[in-house]
Amino acid sequence: MTDMLAVVLRHLDALVAFDTRNPPRRIGTDGIFDYIRAQLPDFQCEVTDHGDGAVSLLAVRGAPTRVFNVHLDTVPSSDAWSADPLRLRVDGERAIGLGACDIKGAAAGLLAAASATRGDAAFLFTTDEEANDARCVVAFLARDHGFCEAIIAEPTRCEAVLAHRGISSVLMRFKGEAGHASGTGALQANALHQAMRWGAAALAQVEAEAGARFGELSGLRFNIGKVEGGIKANVIAPSAEVRFGFRPLPSHDIDALHDRFRACAAPDALERYEETFRGPSLPAGDPADAGQRRQAAQALAERLGLAVGPAVDFWTEAALFSQAGLTALVYGPGDIAQAHAADEWVALEQLQRYAESITRILGN
Repeated sequence: MTDMLAVVLRHLDALVAFDTRNPPRRIGTDGIFDYIRAQLPDFQCEVTDHGDGAVSLLAVRGAPTRVFNVHLDTVPSSDAWSADPLRLRVDGERAIGLGACDIKGAAAGLLAAASATRGDAAFLFTTDEEANDARCVVAFLARDHGFCEAIIAEPTRCEAVLAHRGISSVLMRFKGEAGHASGTGALQANALHQAMRWGAAALAQVEAEAGARFGELSGLRFNIGKVEGGIKANVIAPSAEVRFGFRPLPSHDIDALHDRFRACAAPDALERYEETFRGPSLPAGDPADAGQRRQAAQALAERLGLAVGPAVDFWTEAALFSQAGLTALVYGPGDIAQAHAADEWVALEQLQRYAESITRILGN
């Protein structure tokens, strides 16, 4: 084991032991943040409580123009874990623990790289990514931060990811008129029937996007996740609720897609259409300029000596940095296939490679 890997594992052991599961959103300004501040004695550290377990720590040394971002919150653990999820285990070539892959391994690598260098550096640690409630990053971007580049840590197998899909979640409510199911108007009066008609039309819209492409990504990801409504088989359903989501390409216009999905419903049947969450694609902004902004991110990756990997289907907060005008890319140790899984793990080789690459970048 190299000296660098030993340092990374020491930090990761400490970070995994802090309970930052989200939910239940009980993360405070002490605990893990006290530990991180103690490891960064030559950094100016600012801890901010944004409420509801959303806490951020901005650590700055010197006058950097590039910020590294990593979230410290994890998903909840499950009964499927074979041992204590808050205790790091090293088994062969794997480090196993809650958040080890997603993405406390990167946080440990940043701390190791910071202690091995003396140059300009900036780290933004956050705790609200797993809640789809990006208060920390939004508040950071709203301030006069002075950064023009951002590297966001997520499991990308130590490859720079320059593009990924956006995400949008929607709540729909359909209205009907209760009555006996034997009535002649049951087909049109039933809110669940209207929801099903909408679903068929929406799926046809999605299938029409099969040929859309952006780099390695193709088509439109779409999922109807929940349908509720009705009373019983012989009663016309007076109401129905549908929750669905879609993941557009960077070249898609999200607002135009919403217009098309909304139009799939009969106007007199739709009571509510509400977007409950939106995350832009990476790169963010005008879809017509997405290719140019991707080229800027690729130039950044090449300048930093990072291998460029394929675009990914999962969403990251790198899109928020891109939306704010920063050149942003995603780069971190581990494989997304291990994220959110029982006995979550990250390869030791990935931890070492990541820490060494950040050390090289900060040393330049």
